[in-house]
Amino acid sequence: MTVLLLDARWPTLIPLQAVGRLSGPVSFTDEVPISVRWDFDTLLVDGTEGVLVSTNEQDPQVQKLVKAGHVVISAASRVDPVGEAVEVMARAYSVGEWEASQTHRSLLPYLAEEAEEFAEAVGDWEQDGDDQALLSELGDLLLQVLFHAEIASRRGAFDFGDVAGSFVDKLRVRSPYLFDGTTSQVPIEEQERLWEVGKAQSKTRDV
Repeated sequence: MTVLLLDARWPTLIPLQAVGRLSGPVSFTDEVPISVRWDFDTLLVDGTEGVLVSTNEQDPQVQKLVKAGHVVISAASRVDPVGEAVEVMARAYSVGEWEASQTHRSLLPYLAEEAEEFAEAVGDWEQDGDDQALLSELGDLLLQVLFHAEIASRRGAFDFGDVAGSFVDKLRVRSPYLFDGTTSQVPIEEQERLWEVGKAQSKTRDV
């Protein structure tokens, strides 16, 4: 039996190393979407080894096969610190009573505290060049962004990916030179002018 672990964000992207190595019968863990199951048989080659397709490495069926030493083929995109951070935050919210009790408002003191600690780390870095402290404090700030995004996703408003998209959308409007092929350094005066022009164009939505 082969275990095929797909990325839950892009489950229809089949790893290249799986091509020609999968044989039936095929089974899926419950969360695998129909878009993956549809026509999956066309990927199978002759043989009776069998394949279990999943996006959840914690699924009991997956765990059982992994512990038994079966072959595992995993999408390369699963080894992604950003994706893992989002997953860990979602898991923390699901199983942690404290996390599940938080709101955007209740988290504000922690955001202010982490921002202050990062400012202190910058001051220390200027004295001793401790990059690890900067990294650690930025991780704490990222936690706050992940936390707020997870709270929003639970009510169906937006998720971390939407937050990242919002960042890119804002720069696309206010810093167009980042998207038009410009390679020379843009003067500060031009950057400020374009930022204000883009800001003024945002009439119904702040981008």
